[in-house]
Amino acid sequence: MSYQFDHRELRDVLGSFVTGVTVVTTVDEERRHHGLTVNSFSSVSLDPPLVLWSQSNSSPSYPIFSKSGRFVINILAEDQIDLSNRFARSGPDKFSNLEIDIGNHGLPILKDTSAWLVCRFVSAIPGGDHTIFLGEVEQIRRTARRPLVFGGGKYLVADTHDLAPPQSGKTPGDGPFHAMRLGGRVIARLAAEFDQSFALAVWGSHGPTVINWAPSLTSPRKTLPVGLVLPVTLTAPGIAFAAHLPKSVTEPFVEAELSPSAIERWSADLQTARAHGLAMTINRLGGGDSALSVPVRDANGHAVLTITAVGDTGQFEPRLDSPLAEALRVAGRSLSRRLGYVGENGHVHGTPQAADP
Repeated sequence: MSYQFDHRELRDVLGSFVTGVTVVTTVDEERRHHGLTVNSFSSVSLDPPLVLWSQSNSSPSYPIFSKSGRFVINILAEDQIDLSNRFARSGPDKFSNLEIDIGNHGLPILKDTSAWLVCRFVSAIPGGDHTIFLGEVEQIRRTARRPLVFGGGKYLVADTHDLAPPQSGKTPGDGPFHAMRLGGRVIARLAAEFDQSFALAVWGSHGPTVINWAPSLTSPRKTLPVGLVLPVTLTAPGIAFAAHLPKSVTEPFVEAELSPSAIERWSADLQTARAHGLAMTINRLGGGDSALSVPVRDANGHAVLTITAVGDTGQFEPRLDSPLAEALRVAGRSLSRRLGYVGENGHVHGTPQAADP
């Protein structure tokens, strides 16, 4: 049969399916330890408890595993890339100078993994140039360590998705801090998607304060220092915060920064931010920067975080109707939802319940 793709193309497509990383280990009749890195591990059944994994028929350890009575699935933790690389290489010394635990039947169990399963060999199923090994789970252990992830030919980090709703509709106990952690992942993703620089800011004791940056990947610009306090009335983060904070919180900053003649413009900035769910500035600070900023709001509708796209005015033209603007709105809504801010009909609102001009 003739296929319309080559092995490289197939490998790339299969690599888009993200998996965990395991090291499967066993012991032979002479009590020697064997192991190899595997990401083809999968659950099969809960009753009876069955799992499977596959191995290349040309693997040096294939004869060992095909005759093994038992094996261990060691699910690696996120800091065990070195173990994954060690057992991905061919060679007789994979266990050299490696501290391990010895389980029942003399099976080698790797230390400090995310989890492990001891399995009894059930059957081997031919699968092209691989053999699928089916095992019945006899013993398990799980730790609090996060698992290592692999996809697209790269090691990845497993974390809660920023678009996922909170479990059981509950807000995490460390809500704002959780949002800050997720916000760092959001700006990294947006920087890669839009090739633009993004900033994360919180409302501090002195006003909007930058806590993280994700620079453009191909056109890096000089980012502002972490910890920088921004003007409230002249920056997109400041406007986004002020549009969704009580007037009593922002008024001292506004009075210190604006003359009476600028109040009308300031009121228009707030109305635009509330109406569109975004704040926009074009070269307000005179340094050539333009920005779009979205607020992240808590259960009371107050802004606790802002996500901002920023760039040189000559290269970045902020627009309220652009794909970037919509991506910012989506990010702001998803993080706000995680903090318990829900508007009408269960949807996050872009307009506050009660806004102070």
